[in-house]
Amino acid sequence: MAAEKKSNSELWSLEKLLENSLSGADLQEFNRIYYGRKDHHEIEIKKSTQGFALKNNFEVAAYDFPAQKEETRSPRIVKVGAIQHSIAVPTTKPITEQRDAIFKKIEKVISAAGDEGVNVVCLQEAWSMPFAFCTREKQPWCEFAECAQTGPSTVFLKELAKKHNMVIISPILERDENHGDTIWNTAVVIDENGNYLGKHRKNHIPRVGDFNESTYYYEGNTGHPVFQTKFGKIAINICYGRHHPQNWLMFGVNQAEIVFNPSATVSGLSEHLWSVEARNAAIANSYFTVAINRVGTEEFPNEFTSGDGRPAHKDFGHFYGSSYVTAPDGSRTPGLSRVKDGLLITQLDLNMCRQIKDKWGFTMTQRLDLYADSLNKAIKPDYKPQIIKK
Repeated sequence: MAAEKKSNSELWSLEKLLENSLSGADLQEFNRIYYGRKDHHEIEIKKSTQGFALKNNFEVAAYDFPAQKEETRSPRIVKVGAIQHSIAVPTTKPITEQRDAIFKKIEKVISAAGDEGVNVVCLQEAWSMPFAFCTREKQPWCEFAECAQTGPSTVFLKELAKKHNMVIISPILERDENHGDTIWNTAVVIDENGNYLGKHRKNHIPRVGDFNESTYYYEGNTGHPVFQTKFGKIAINICYGRHHPQNWLMFGVNQAEIVFNPSATVSGLSEHLWSVEARNAAIANSYFTVAINRVGTEEFPNEFTSGDGRPAHKDFGHFYGSSYVTAPDGSRTPGLSRVKDGLLITQLDLNMCRQIKDKWGFTMTQRLDLYADSLNKAIKPDYKPQIIKK
């Protein structure tokens, strides 16, 4: 199938490569330096879940981020799930068939998350469709766009959220029927009762290589919302926003405790950045980050060109998965596979957010007043950079 065309020739994961090369004290020392802790704190997964994942061809991994015990606050334990996946049928199939096949696949992964007691699940960017924005073709891809509150993806996930007592973050292609049928790249938040809680639209739109997404939608207009849920304060920094430190900063200013980064990015473009940006954001803003990337190589019926000078092509590279979670102290989980569907479960103690703020003082010393004053000057037409010359 097109989604898995290049899987056999791709590296499974950086983690597997390292495990095959290092062992014993050397591996522990590498883990200490690279992951921020010698022990990954793996959580035992039910045998039934392992068997279900094997039968349905997805990976499942689970890790813990314990915080220090406090005298005045009880632990605030939350289990989050990150889901990465390939498309389910070729892009030449009818739109409803493509979407329904993905629904069928994702229902199984969310079911496994529910059985493991996951409280908040986040899906990848534009999860219910192929990432067709590279083609710049309006048809048939715009037919995937749907109402954030009543569209087929939201209706489908509302039932699962209620069934599993789970908050679900659903990044979709949104059709805003109240404002001229405009299209947005949007993350919908559904609460544990199956109710629509709200949405956030992608703030930063790429115009690099094949990623010319402004053909379909423009920069978002929802600011930097943080959603107060039963399981903590969550936010969504959609894909390209991870390249902008100010975007991460503002979710922290609005008191996010977990920031999810649903993405779709390919190996030839950004893989060397992937392990850096969400991790750095967790450190700088003293919150947890959950970086999610799709997998597979998606081939389209018609050739397309891009801004990087390559000849016309029908796919734009391998989506390398590698989803991971970083804690406020900078420690992180191993990543999921680069080639396989997967569910990453992470148990978090949200008390760590305040503990790290107390330890490092980054929020206390960040000087928002100074930045605001400087930026206010910088956006004016007559601005002159603050350069001291002889």
